[in-house]
Amino acid sequence: QVQLVESGGGLVQAGDSLRLSCTASGRTFGSAAGWFRQAPGKEREFVSAIRWRMGSAYYADSVKARFTISRDAAKNTVFLQMNNLKPEDTAVYYCAAHSSGSYVDSSSYTYWGQGTQVTVSS
Repeated sequence: QVQLVESGGGLVQAGDSLRLSCTASGRTFGSAAGWFRQAPGKEREFVSAIRWRMGSAYYADSVKARFTISRDAAKNTVFLQMNNLKPEDTAVYYCAAHSSGSYVDSSSYTYWGQGTQVTVSS
């Protein structure tokens, strides 16, 4: 069992930055950690993932060049640095621990955090 706790969300203006954190307790993230988001009335979508040992990062096209994922293995924590935020980035952001399968598929993740709200005003 693993517990994931996110933090760092908030209300910002377009063009601002936020840094989300997610710390795992009980066990590690496994092979990878992922960030997903869900806007009202929309499906949960992949944002970014990082392979825990290698540090290889993956991004959705919509956030590439604006968001950066990183991890602190010693603290069992994954970060999502979000720059140049846009109103369309408004969503609840979830971190997740990967089990197996595609990094962009939410069904590949077993454990999820409770989510943190990110709201970007225009």
